[in-house]
Amino acid sequence: MRHYSVHLQAPNGASGTVAAYGHYGRPVLVFPTEKGNAWEWADNGMVGAAEELIEAGRVKLYCVDSFDVDTWSAHHLPLEDRARAHAAYDSWILEAVVPHIHGDTGADAGILTAGCSLGAYHALNSAFRRADLFPEALCLSGNYDPGTWNAWGEHGDAVYFHNPTAYVANLHGDHLDWLRSRLHLVLVCGRGQWEDTTGALASTPRMAELLAAKGIRHELDMWGPDTPHDWPSWRAQLARHLPEFC
Repeated sequence: MRHYSVHLQAPNGASGTVAAYGHYGRPVLVFPTEKGNAWEWADNGMVGAAEELIEAGRVKLYCVDSFDVDTWSAHHLPLEDRARAHAAYDSWILEAVVPHIHGDTGADAGILTAGCSLGAYHALNSAFRRADLFPEALCLSGNYDPGTWNAWGEHGDAVYFHNPTAYVANLHGDHLDWLRSRLHLVLVCGRGQWEDTTGALASTPRMAELLAAKGIRHELDMWGPDTPHDWPSWRAQLARHLPEFC
């Protein structure tokens, strides 16, 4: 399998690694789990789960580092400060990673976002905030409400505009009409161990309810109690759903 890694820096100085797998196909921007890195999907068998699609030239994965240690996982900071710090990650993704993907696959390529656990949040939030770049998202075992993440302190605009559970409920007008025409989201979650303690079991169907209320295209796929919040589940779920996008 063709693969490479590259270190990219945004104009604001934010930098990180992208590990790419494949030679051609639908570009997939892969966000890692909490505090994960660009090699996480390879190390945990997710790249292997997509190998047939990769070798067939149907997808090319671009796996990125996380900045969570200094943003959402910096629990010593109030949530609003964590949300503000997340802006550096957004800048790196939009100003360094996306241009690299477009240069590699073509500027017209609609990038699919994907991720597990906290990566699922990043995948969904990025799709909503920049649906022009990321029209589709595959979200596995996500918690989409930062207000439940060891949250303390006042919640201001930074938290609100990075909290899909809050802002989706308030979408309206022309922007909502455009999102209805543009977005397609797949939300997957098991009912097994750790799906409840991570908040994914409650948050995933709640997000599906919000999407349904707003008429945004989506699919909800709930797996059974034998499906924990863990890599074996996500490998099976990726193998089932990734072919739908390519």
